[in-house]
Amino acid sequence: MMKRIWAAFYARTLEFLRDRSSLGWNLILPVALVFGLAFVFSGAGQPLFKVAVVAEQPANHPFLQTQHVNFYDITPQQVDTTVRKVGRHQVDMLLDLRAGQQHYWVNSDSQKGYFLERLLEGSPDGAQLTKQSVKGEEIRYVDWVVPGILGMNLMFSCLFGVGFVIVRYRKSGYLKRLNATPLSASEFLLAQVFSRLLLVVAVTSLVFTGTNLFMHFTVEGSYLNLLLVLVLGAFTLIALSLVVAARVSSEELAGGLLNLLTWPMMVLSGVWFSMEGTNPVMQWLSQLSPLTHMLSAARAIMLDGAGLADISGHLLVLAGMSVVFLLIGAATFKWTTE
Repeated sequence: MMKRIWAAFYARTLEFLRDRSSLGWNLILPVALVFGLAFVFSGAGQPLFKVAVVAEQPANHPFLQTQHVNFYDITPQQVDTTVRKVGRHQVDMLLDLRAGQQHYWVNSDSQKGYFLERLLEGSPDGAQLTKQSVKGEEIRYVDWVVPGILGMNLMFSCLFGVGFVIVRYRKSGYLKRLNATPLSASEFLLAQVFSRLLLVVAVTSLVFTGTNLFMHFTVEGSYLNLLLVLVLGAFTLIALSLVVAARVSSEELAGGLLNLLTWPMMVLSGVWFSMEGTNPVMQWLSQLSPLTHMLSAARAIMLDGAGLADISGHLLVLAGMSVVFLLIGAATFKWTTE
């Protein structure tokens, strides 16, 4: 019995080692993730407070020299949106240092806002700014993170549920038998896409509805708009899986490629934490991920009550990615391993 076990063990190990592409991904992927995460979170620690500043020119108010405070500039058009963020405890203070304005907004119910106000009053020229109080209910972390959790589950289901399965079909010869039928490649791929789309949309909707009954998530916008984002985001991720599955014949290589897609998306798409404050290069790279646009649109609907016009940019990016991925997948698809 031990000889048979050893023979099977030796054969499988040798098969894996001879598959240089799979071996390469298993070596390169963890190294890339370690260096990537180190780069994302490099630099000084996170500041204690977040303060938005609007000014006509580079401001030089003494309060802006306060340490451990993240001061970032906004445009005059972003003032109303930022005031709403102050009310939701997403931004601790808003400073308007434009000529003739000299105001600051702070949430009187925010602990961070209270300490920032005390620091501002104690700084030179701090008394010249007029206080504008803001009220608002604090956004719970669960309200912010639930789109990320559902989006992550959706990502794995779409990528592995379609891409990995098609590779297994090809390796087992199932696709070769289908090729002998009148079924075309485009028809086969569309059937796979819509089958998985129906499944993941139904499951995600059921999970969201069930947990919402107990958690009472904050949903300021339309549920129909949320459903649209879900359908379009899932369709884009499924189309992305077809790019991987179009020609790959090795399940190990397919797994490596899919992990190469899922892990960076999970880190850079804002699943567990906001990308604000990370390296600007990482913020730019995150915009290449369909998951980023899906989560941004979903959170805008849920937390800010955004309408279709507000999230149209994200929807257009997802639609464009879907078309590109589908065209690449259909053009490069092959039935057999030869």
